[in-house]
Amino acid sequence: MPKPTKGPRLGGGPAHERLLLANLAAALFTHRSIKTTETKAKRLRPLAERLITFAKRGDLHARRRVLSVIGDREVVHVLFTEIAPLVADREGGYTRITKVGNRKGDNAPMAVIELVLEPVTPKVKSSKKSAVAAPAAEPVADEPAEAPAEGETAADQAAAEEAAVASEQADEVVAEENAEK
Repeated sequence: MPKPTKGPRLGGGPAHERLLLANLAAALFTHRSIKTTETKAKRLRPLAERLITFAKRGDLHARRRVLSVIGDREVVHVLFTEIAPLVADREGGYTRITKVGNRKGDNAPMAVIELVLEPVTPKVKSSKKSAVAAPAAEPVADEPAEAPAEGETAADQAAAEEAAVASEQADEVVAEENAEK
């Protein structure tokens, strides 16, 4: 559990802050995105991420610990059945805070805190050894290999082939995302 902050609490005493953050977390899990002050969003982030980590575990003890914080069974059910499977591959960073300017009435800095539910794409490791070895490991197509053009080396051709493969993979990812929608 994170260390409690020293100094003034959000809206009053520590009990009121705990309830306020629990209500903000419940609203975040229900609506997937909420608009609040920057300070509240920054204080909400560690709590929400910890609750999502419990939801990813998915066992009874984790459910009861989340229920002790939030208190609303419907919100806990949504967290465990809908949100946790969407972030199962993500190792952290389940929330995103975006500053949106100041509130009209009291000029308080506002922010939108939202859940990051996009699927995680693994980073492609690019090094000179893997770039040269990748085309050699691929199965040979029916077409004969083209000879390098004048002034073009085998390394240049391998890099061009790797770029073509990467663009095909990116097109497949976009097609999958569009199919999911």
